[in-house]
Amino acid sequence: MDTTMDTELRGLRRRRPEVAGTVLAGRDGVLISSDLPTTDATHLAALAAVGFGLGSRVADAVRRGDLRESVVHTSTGCVVTYPAGRHALLTLVAGADADLETLHEEARAVAERAGSAFDAQRTGATASRLPRLHAALTAGAPAPGLTRRRPGTTTGWRRTPR
Repeated sequence: MDTTMDTELRGLRRRRPEVAGTVLAGRDGVLISSDLPTTDATHLAALAAVGFGLGSRVADAVRRGDLRESVVHTSTGCVVTYPAGRHALLTLVAGADADLETLHEEARAVAERAGSAFDAQRTGATASRLPRLHAALTAGAPAPGLTRRRPGTTTGWRRTPR
């Protein structure tokens, strides 16, 4: 994990003792980092992505702007998920004593910084693959791993059999 993301998550937990755990995950639900037990973190990452995606769809349907956070209140606390940059989500598990107004303010700032670090890391990793893919597409050749279907089929490309 990138030290910037790790530092941000640890700092939030240190400053906000009511936060019992944090999970940073991709918007696809894949775990990036967490201080929760691994199985709990993996499940929470996936559930947070699904919940945030559903909340975003609701926000789009009512045309009231972008979703800022998703909050699930429980009998002993809450779970809050924030967008973290373009490709990640920050999820916090907080106790019943959490002051959500101030927590939102601080957590959004942490989500923005950790998400920016993850976006930069992700962009750097995928940028090296773009020229090869772009060259294949502009030359009319299939992208790596794809082949042309036989004439007369409904789609032009298929995955190469393994």
